[in-house]
Amino acid sequence: MKFWETVTGSDLTREGKAFEVRAEALPADYRAAWEQIKFHLSPHSDFTGRNVMPILDGALGLLEETAADGQSVHDVLGDDINGFCTALTGREEARSHRDRWREQLNSNVAKKLGRLGG
Repeated sequence: MKFWETVTGSDLTREGKAFEVRAEALPADYRAAWEQIKFHLSPHSDFTGRNVMPILDGALGLLEETAADGQSVHDVLGDDINGFCTALTGREEARSHRDRWREQLNSNVAKKLGRLGG
């Protein structure tokens, strides 16, 4: 990966477009599940989204393989796509970017209050 691609995010754009081309080949119910997977994984991404790209690639690969085998999307993912995505992130309490920002804000406020009170 070239430095300029990393800075501009053009590598992510190219990879995202490739994912969408692959997803277009899926049956309609699988495409709907793909959209839900992207939605539920987005809160677990970092600022750039670079950390979820391998997870998205794996999830799309799973959808492609199971669609080719003729399985229903419900048999593969079950009823809880959000739970499936949480499991993909590696832990039940996977922190989102909102959680990290909240912790940083609380820490900064505590530091400021400590300076005022001490």
